[in-house]
Amino acid sequence: MRHLMSPLDFSVDELEQLMNLANDIEHHPKKYAHACDGKILATLFYEPSTRTRLSFESAMIRLGGKCLGFASADNSSAAKGESVSDTIRIVSCYADICAMRHPKEGAPLVASLVSQIPVINAGDGGHQHPTQTLTDLLTIRSMKGRLNNLTIGLCGDLKFGRTVHSLISALVRYEGVRFVLISPDELRVPDYIRNDVLKANHVEFEEVTRLEDALPSLDLLYMTRVQKERFFNEEDYVRMKDFYILDKAKMDLANPDMLVLHPLPRVNEIAVEVDKDPRAAYFKQAQYGVYARMALILTLLGIEAE
Repeated sequence: MRHLMSPLDFSVDELEQLMNLANDIEHHPKKYAHACDGKILATLFYEPSTRTRLSFESAMIRLGGKCLGFASADNSSAAKGESVSDTIRIVSCYADICAMRHPKEGAPLVASLVSQIPVINAGDGGHQHPTQTLTDLLTIRSMKGRLNNLTIGLCGDLKFGRTVHSLISALVRYEGVRFVLISPDELRVPDYIRNDVLKANHVEFEEVTRLEDALPSLDLLYMTRVQKERFFNEEDYVRMKDFYILDKAKMDLANPDMLVLHPLPRVNEIAVEVDKDPRAAYFKQAQYGVYARMALILTLLGIEAE
């Protein structure tokens, strides 16, 4: 039995196989429509979510399986004080695979240690979000044709952004990847990412404050929102939330083939006018998320479509 806690749980070769499977699902959906007949996915979401939870449920339903679970801790026995370990032991009796989101770093890992079914980390605090990373890698490879030799700008909340931390950890394994880290000083990437991931892997990167200065050199811009739920006080959030707004004028500075990604939800860091730009790929990215999670479910359950 295998779990997914981090994007590094899969080797580069295994990621390639998973993305190939996702692309096959995209182009031949009927082939997989009954692959998970009789299987049940449990979505244990201790934190609010729209895209990730519904994407997992859509993925399982499209594979012919069924879903059960809860959408917030208040709707579960966690409100009564039940531990994550006890919850997953119970859910292991009801389902074949589980996707868990939790506000505390490491909670899905704790669950995986006692679970009788595969556990997927669907986001744990400000730590990791591996299925979003699978989605991002699939989107980049499908739309750019490669995952190497890219200059990637990461903009916004790089301190608390678990999607950013996971994506950097995954992409440092590909040759010729260079990062431009765009953030105010207060939201720079944590030291463990800077030192233990980027510097330790001898990956070229620079840290800048102005988005306008970075745009002309980028193959890909990954925007993130400033996350209100990660701040300890309202004043700091209000001061930071509008620091970056990507609009048409800024897009005019970028390369004609630069892609714009965003894990969503957005607040106002990407102006609605950018949605019409052919380089805006964030809604297509959400669609790729379904294919990535379908491929992941099949892989962890060891199911091959006929």
